[in-house]
Amino acid sequence: MANVLKKWVRRYRKRAAQAARAQSPRRRRQKRILKLILLLIVVAVAGMGNYIYNRWKVYTGYKILATSAREENASTKYIEVDGNLFRYNGEGASLEDYKGTVIWTYPYEMQDPIVDVCGSTIVVADQGGTSLAMFDEDGQLGTAQTEKKIVKVCVSKQGAVAVILDGEDDTWINFYDAKGSLIAENQTRVDDPGYPLDIAVSEDGLLIMVAYQFVDGGETTSYVAYYNFGTAGKNQIDNIVSGYQYKGVVIPQTVYLDASTSVAFRDDGFSVFEGKQIPKEIVNVSVEQEIVSTFYDRENIGIVYEDSGKDQMYTMQVYDTKGKERFKKDLSIPYTDIRMSEGVIVMHNDSQVCVVDTRGVQKFNGNIAEGAIEDFFKIGRNKYALILEGAVGILKLK
Repeated sequence: MANVLKKWVRRYRKRAAQAARAQSPRRRRQKRILKLILLLIVVAVAGMGNYIYNRWKVYTGYKILATSAREENASTKYIEVDGNLFRYNGEGASLEDYKGTVIWTYPYEMQDPIVDVCGSTIVVADQGGTSLAMFDEDGQLGTAQTEKKIVKVCVSKQGAVAVILDGEDDTWINFYDAKGSLIAENQTRVDDPGYPLDIAVSEDGLLIMVAYQFVDGGETTSYVAYYNFGTAGKNQIDNIVSGYQYKGVVIPQTVYLDASTSVAFRDDGFSVFEGKQIPKEIVNVSVEQEIVSTFYDRENIGIVYEDSGKDQMYTMQVYDTKGKERFKKDLSIPYTDIRMSEGVIVMHNDSQVCVVDTRGVQKFNGNIAEGAIEDFFKIGRNKYALILEGAVGILKLK
């Protein structure tokens, strides 16, 4: 009986092998494709599960991955620039990676340096002084000297710089290229077009957005003007291609979000403008409460105002660039700084940090035991730079 079974098994295996060899190339190809599709489905499901888990996960602790000592100069400040740390004070500036390795360094003398960044391009200006220095990831681009005192400065990705200058009896808005050569200058008057409160430069360096303030019939009025130094502004008076007035409103902040989208933050809300050549207002959002903070990135516009309730200190509202509200959230952290950083909202005071995503989910809120916090921002997936009084640390939430 056993021999009969063995013969039957050998015969079955032989026939199965013959059948497999007899399969058409098309049939074998279909099987391979089916296996590949099943594998891709499994990978996609696993990836989606991991994505959903990370999106909704809330962290309760942190780990310090690395630290490096800071120099003792109390005036030294750090900002994130395209994946590196830009360090500056009155004696000079340097670009470093997060391990403390110096990429380049540049000496200068400034009494009160202020900084603006666009992408990997940086401008350092001596506020109240007359010197400018422009940099990118490879080092110095150029320098410039102004004849009047610097009030504010803004840089484009190409290194073009717009500067508000105070001449005591008048103000000027000067425009320089990345090497420091003067492109244009414009004297402003208190009555027309007003006193410039803030400026913004488009990424390509062709447009300057200026928020002016003046008094009209005893009422405070703001005027947003766009100066185009390309072909569209050649035949326009003072290169102004568009302008908008807002009565009874102060506009303390103007920003460019991307190549064609800019925002004027008003004391009663914000306006969004669209256009690479002749910007037009496309969104006007108003709020009744007094705005205490603003933050933004290329896709999000955020405002914070004081909460009238007893339990919470602030209320945060975040919108997309079309003016649609993404979320509204109460805050209890007494923060000293708030910003968008790598797609999340980060805030901190000298002992506490908080991270909120763009859906309003609070990812982390806790105290930091390593020392007094001077700055805090995201540098990678679940990793953050922690600028302390005497050190720079890399923090990972867990």
